[in-house]
Amino acid sequence: MSTIERSIEVRVPTSTAYDQWTQFEEFPRFMEGVERVEQIDDTTLRWRSRAAGRSEEWTARIDEQIPGKRIAWHSVEGRSNGGVVTFHRLADDRTRVMLQLAYEPEGAVEKAGDWLGLVGRRVEGDLRRFKEFVESRGEATGAWRGRVPAKDERPARG
Repeated sequence: MSTIERSIEVRVPTSTAYDQWTQFEEFPRFMEGVERVEQIDDTTLRWRSRAAGRSEEWTARIDEQIPGKRIAWHSVEGRSNGGVVTFHRLADDRTRVMLQLAYEPEGAVEKAGDWLGLVGRRVEGDLRRFKEFVESRGEATGAWRGRVPAKDERPARG
């Protein structure tokens, strides 16, 4: 499993950065190679991407979502990946967005790309495009402020 950690400072309030990130279906507007993200329900996302001429689909589940602070997920079908994005207030109009991503490169080409740092550069580009997108708008295209408690915070089923 490979891990990437990157962050970027955006010139918008923390609530704006977080609200925009919750608009998963907008991801193709700033994430390279992402063709579509469909939100099935509050915690399930269906992704389709294209890289190196190959199309892939996978389903991810949100494990924890704390409004304005944190979103954590992992794949449940298809491409193996998971991660967390956190939002840190720096000032009234500045936020640090921190992304940690874990993924499993498949095949020789992906392993070579991973070794060369291609995925890390793609993530950096995605964060730069997110910054440009949210700063140019000045407001989010929508918001979802619902909470998804971490597994250890959920009530036991009896």
